[in-house]
Amino acid sequence: MPPLHPGGRPIVLGAAAVTAAARFGLRAIGLRRTGGIVGRIGTVATLASAAFFRAPHRVPPPGNGLVVAPADGLVMLIEEAAPPPELGLDPTPRPRVSIFLSVFDVHVQRSPLAGTVTAVAYRPGKFLSADLDKASSDNERNSLAIRATTGEELVVTQIAGLVARRIVCDVERGAALQTGQTYGLIRFGSRVDTYLPPGTPVLVRVGQRSIGGETVLADLGAGAPAPDGLAEASSGAAGSSV
Repeated sequence: MPPLHPGGRPIVLGAAAVTAAARFGLRAIGLRRTGGIVGRIGTVATLASAAFFRAPHRVPPPGNGLVVAPADGLVMLIEEAAPPPELGLDPTPRPRVSIFLSVFDVHVQRSPLAGTVTAVAYRPGKFLSADLDKASSDNERNSLAIRATTGEELVVTQIAGLVARRIVCDVERGAALQTGQTYGLIRFGSRVDTYLPPGTPVLVRVGQRSIGGETVLADLGAGAPAPDGLAEASSGAAGSSV
């Protein structure tokens, strides 16, 4: 089992404690069979919780200016969009890459690049399914603005989903982050949006699986055009947005 995110340890330990207490309590009053069944169910639930809150070690690719995926999941949308208004940034639309996290994905979030957090903004909202286009604008979210060591500004947003009810952000304004460093967690199905600097070519496609901290979303130091087929995928995704 990979290491656990600190935000998940109380839940995993609590599940283990409740399971042990229920099992031995039932056995103590003569309900041995019931205690065994409860113990097995509780053990499975505890292991499932530990798997959900896993925070595996990741190795970011070398190179300055590389933007890596902030989360594991499915690249579900690539479009031009303004950053969250609560950050107070320039509203000029910029490339946005949306990654959907199912309940089976690693749910820790990682810094997409090395830099300094210049703003943190939380906004309450709805709990629509995270795979809907309007989840970016309507759902509860927490956004970071990060000034890269190379000077560019990037935004990453944690978005709650249909069953997600808790967004954890472990950094504050002024924090220094390294590429791939974990900074937060969303409990259960959710979504993470990355807003790249205007005009940045995107190096992933809709439908691609991402590995947080390792999959390269963009190269801020490159001026090469996007891969073949990306423009069509991006325009198709943008056309389906609300």
